[in-house]
Amino acid sequence: MHKKSMICLVAIIVFPALLLSSTVSTYRFSASPAPRPGLSGNGITDLCSNGPYIWIGTGNGLSRLTLSTNTFETYGTNQGLGHGSVAAIWASGDTVIVATATDTVTQVTPEPLSKGTGLSFSFDGGATWRHVPQPGPTPVQNLAYDIAVLRGVVWITCWGGGIQKSADWGETWQQAPPDTFIFNTARLNHLGFSAISVGDELWIGTAGGINKSSDGGVTWSNYNYSNQPEPISGDFVVALGYQKATRADVIWAATWKAEGENEYYAVSRSMDGGLSWQTSLRDEKAHNFAFNDSIAYVATDNGLFVSDDFGKNWYRFPEMVDVVRDVRIYSNEVYSALSKDGALWAGTADGLARTTTNGYWWDIFRAFVPTGKEGEKRTYAYPNPFSPMRHNQLGGEGNVRFQYNTRAAAKVTVKVFDFAMDLVKTVVEDKFLTGAGDYAEVWEGRNDYGDAVANGVYFYSVEIEGDGTYWGKVLIVN
Repeated sequence: MHKKSMICLVAIIVFPALLLSSTVSTYRFSASPAPRPGLSGNGITDLCSNGPYIWIGTGNGLSRLTLSTNTFETYGTNQGLGHGSVAAIWASGDTVIVATATDTVTQVTPEPLSKGTGLSFSFDGGATWRHVPQPGPTPVQNLAYDIAVLRGVVWITCWGGGIQKSADWGETWQQAPPDTFIFNTARLNHLGFSAISVGDELWIGTAGGINKSSDGGVTWSNYNYSNQPEPISGDFVVALGYQKATRADVIWAATWKAEGENEYYAVSRSMDGGLSWQTSLRDEKAHNFAFNDSIAYVATDNGLFVSDDFGKNWYRFPEMVDVVRDVRIYSNEVYSALSKDGALWAGTADGLARTTTNGYWWDIFRAFVPTGKEGEKRTYAYPNPFSPMRHNQLGGEGNVRFQYNTRAAAKVTVKVFDFAMDLVKTVVEDKFLTGAGDYAEVWEGRNDYGDAVANGVYFYSVEIEGDGTYWGKVLIVN
């Protein structure tokens, strides 16, 4: 459920079952301006590869990494995409499909509700985009969590809008429940989460189990927690993956506890086309899969796991650390994973990480506003306000970054003060930096004695040898 953690699910709205199809009569086509440089955000919801690119979905939009140059570009509404975070990406050849969503409020409830902001299609590798509104009776509580394409038909798995398909690349849509019943949001099996195509087979994960069709969605088989001797662990199937290995073909599912009393969170796999399932990683909330022949990777709320024996045994990667730059991922949550050309990519709640050494060391990429350039201050804190109990959690500690830049090699000291300007914490002292660049120091919200600080405004100083002292402030809220 690599997207679900980024977009809230608050309530299920029941829509009339008579709305069986919809026509998208308006769309937007855009060829300019060019995407802006850089990574769009640090909450990496999805990763997808095609040819020389990796497409990166974040909570702040879509980015593309060109592997040959190791450069990032970001696409947004100016390029023809929908507003908000990326909920799903599908790419093959020059064709890329992106689903976006945001949060909204209605007169019915003051609680934020998810809202699909449509799908964007590019048939030339991102040079131009066509955007269509969110299909379905209403965009509220209706967003596309996943995308699959089978024989030229686009399938999307939506919550309030159900399973929908388009035979004309998004111009018209038809609701296509994975059973013999008319679409109704009261049926859990009509509420979609995940989708993959495997050869001529279509696999759909819903709030009511796993559905398989071998005839393009005409007939279906359903596999859930209660209808098999060897079942999946739970009926909320938030992600699906296909592993084509030398020794076996495996269907993987991130299966979450739903309504059944004995259901549980786990990873479920089938090596016989869905007839039987084996479970592992019990109590782990999985979001996404990646594969490299017989090796399987699972992105979870509790880190990135790897297995080389089809899920019989698992190893959890240690902390993701860039030892060269002394940078690390400050989050346990991994939402997405991708294996490509000898590199393993992990999309986390705190940036993008890549390893070519099986996790011994990592390259870490983050989005940030450069300091001291184009009128920006020499330092700032993020996230701000900062909650040590919620933000950038790693090992039970939250973390806030103090971003700054140096103009030459220098020693740096960073200190935190309370509102009375009494010293609270020396974060680093006389840390030597080898050259000019942007840097960040991390504070966990504790004083020099290890005690958690109280709520309130705190000031911090960045003293750069031979340059000056620069000040910022951060609001602590728990």
